[in-house]
Amino acid sequence: MSAPSKTRRSWLGLLIPVLLAFAILVALGTWQIERKAWKEGLIAALSERLAAPPVALPPPAAWSSLDAARDEYRRVAFTAAFDHGQEALVYAAASAFRPDVSGSGPGYWIFTPARLPAGGVVMVNRGFVPEARKDAASRADGRIAGPIEIVGAMRWPELRRFFSPADDPSHNLWFRADPLAIADAKAVGPVAPFYVEQESPAPPGGLPQPGKLVAQLRNPHLGYAITWYGLALAVVFTVYVVKSRREAR
Repeated sequence: MSAPSKTRRSWLGLLIPVLLAFAILVALGTWQIERKAWKEGLIAALSERLAAPPVALPPPAAWSSLDAARDEYRRVAFTAAFDHGQEALVYAAASAFRPDVSGSGPGYWIFTPARLPAGGVVMVNRGFVPEARKDAASRADGRIAGPIEIVGAMRWPELRRFFSPADDPSHNLWFRADPLAIADAKAVGPVAPFYVEQESPAPPGGLPQPGKLVAQLRNPHLGYAITWYGLALAVVFTVYVVKSRREAR
């Protein structure tokens, strides 16, 4: 068999894996472009909801008809009384929605049952406390008594991640925001399927530290797309260079 025939067969044998690699890289780049559009739409929708004026909290009779895709992050206002004796500590991981406390070091979100005048309980994330102030006795002045007007945004329970530590109700410690699990452990209810991220009022002494949510989500997908498309071009360029050098021998 002549040398040109061997070379031709060699290149034909490489053609399928090269085309497959090129197709996969282009598909990954296109997927990132689609993710970019999705993320931009999500940021726009969340920004619109978080900028809207608060509406009345849905009554307990309507809770079962609420939908996270439609109702999460809507701002609400309602009157309720906190049951401070049943507050829970939820480990505060970094949050893109609360950049005001992201650099505050280790701490906790204070989840407290809020009892509605007409019945029913809503778990409220009253805000952030640093590790040194997790003991309720160290911030007793912030435990407001009696009914108050609360403004915040509705949130749905966080999904448990594969590496999430197990919650520890015996030490009043949770590692994800799950109002149903907290309410069940503390025997309070009936409880709403959502919780409320409190933005006001700020308690005396400033702790827990409430805050308005902001939609500062990362959107690195354009950079990822450029990387995948660049690798696809690199595959084509590498094949072209190698083929040219072999043919020049």
